Amino acid sequence: MKLEVVDVCKSFGTHLVLDKVSFTAESGSAVGLLGRNGAGKTTTIRIIMGFFPSDSGQVLLDGKPLDPHEVKIGYLPEERGLYPKKNIGEQMIYLARLRGMTAPAAEKAARTWLERVELGEYFDKRLDTLSKGNQQKIQLALTLINDPDIIILDEPFSGLDPVNALMLKKLIREYTGGNKLALFSSHQMNQVEEFCDEIALLNGGKIALAGNLREIKRSYPRDTIAVSLDCPASEANRAYAQLERVTSSDDAARLIVSSERRGDTLRLKLVSDDAKNELLSVFLRAGVDLAHFDVLEPTLEEIFIAVTGEGQVADR
Repeated sequence: MKLEVVDVCKSFGTHLVLDKVSFTAESGSAVGLLGRNGAGKTTTIRIIMGFFPSDSGQVLLDGKPLDPHEVKIGYLPEERGLYPKKNIGEQMIYLARLRGMTAPAAEKAARTWLERVELGEYFDKRLDTLSKGNQQKIQLALTLINDPDIIILDEPFSGLDPVNALMLKKLIREYTGGNKLALFSSHQMNQVEEFCDEIALLNGGKIALAGNLREIKRSYPRDTIAVSLDCPASEANRAYAQLERVTSSDDAARLIVSSERRGDTLRLKLVSDDAKNELLSVFLRAGVDLAHFDVLEPTLEEIFIAVTGEGQVADR
C-alpha cells in the first residue's frame, strides 16, 4: 500500500493550521510524523482518518482517494478513551464488534492481544486497576485487535517504561513486516528515530523535511568520530594517555581539528569526511586496541532544530 498526503491545507477560522502538507508512507515500514506540540500532527491524522475534511489537497491510497470506511484503520489516540471503571474484556469485545467483528471473533482476539501485551490475567478486571503504562498497552491491543491495514499511533510511548516501550517497538516491527502501513505522530523524536525508516517533520503547519531518515542523516557532514578502547577499567587512564599521544603525533594531528574526552570516549572533529579512514590506519599502525571507532551522526532532534532555523547541528 502507498498512502499519499498531497498539498493538504486546513484552517480553523483565520488560523492556518496546515499549509500544503505533503508526504508519502508505504507499507512494510514505519513512518514518523514528527514535530513539536501544535505543529499540526493531530490535525493531519484527523484528516487522514476522515474525522473532518481538508480545505484543499488530497489523501490518496494506492492512487485513489482514501475512504476510511473501506480500509481498516487502527488508531491509538494520545488521550485514553476507555472507561476506567468498566471491565477490560467487555470493553475490548464491544469496540471490536463496532469494527465489524463477530462476538466470538472479538473475544478470541481480545484474549489473544491481552496475552501479547502480557496482560492476559486482566481480561475480567476493571481498567482502573492498571497502571498508566499498562492502560496504554490495553489501548495498543485495541488498536491492533481487528488486524487493521493502517495503524496510526499518536504519542504511543506516553506512560511506557523502557521495557514496555521495547515491547511496543517489537510489535510494530512485526506488524510492518507484512503488507501493513504504520504512521507515528510524536514530538519525542529520540523515541521514534530508532525504527522509523521515513520521516515527515512538521513545523508551523508546513513540512520542514521529509524522506528516508538514513539518507537525511548521511547528507550531513560525517567528520566527527567517537573512539573508545578495549581495556580493563584499571588500565583506562594509561590506555587513554597512549591514545592521546597518538592523536598528537604528526600523522594524526594533521587530520584532527579538535578532540574532547568524555568519560571513556574520545571525540574527534576531523578536517574532512575522508580523513576517518586514514586516521583509523594511523591508530592500527600504532597498535591502539580499539573497542569502537564510530562516525557520529546528528540526532533527529538536532536536524529538526537546524532545519527550522532555530539553531545548527552541534559538534558531537
